[in-house]
Amino acid sequence: MKAISGTLVLLLLVVVATSFQDLAVSADGGVPADGACDAKCRLRCSEKVAGRCMDYCMMCCGRCAGCVPSGPRASKDECPCYRDMRSPKSGRPKCP
Repeated sequence: MKAISGTLVLLLLVVVATSFQDLAVSADGGVPADGACDAKCRLRCSEKVAGRCMDYCMMCCGRCAGCVPSGPRASKDECPCYRDMRSPKSGRPKCP
């Protein structure tokens, strides 16, 4: 019985540590952890054609240290870096 409860505790710790690691951003505010941008961009692009939206969102998320507006209709004001990124040629917003 002790072996089973010990195994369950260990498994729970691994699951919790993995979930926090996916959401973490490095201490220097640079590159977000693997999976953090993917999950945020999937939510952001859930009401759009995923290919192009995901490509631009992932690029913007990486440059903005993991900041992506919280949903498909959320205001870009949640992430000023994401909001202010512009296309160099047209000057239009780059991030979806």
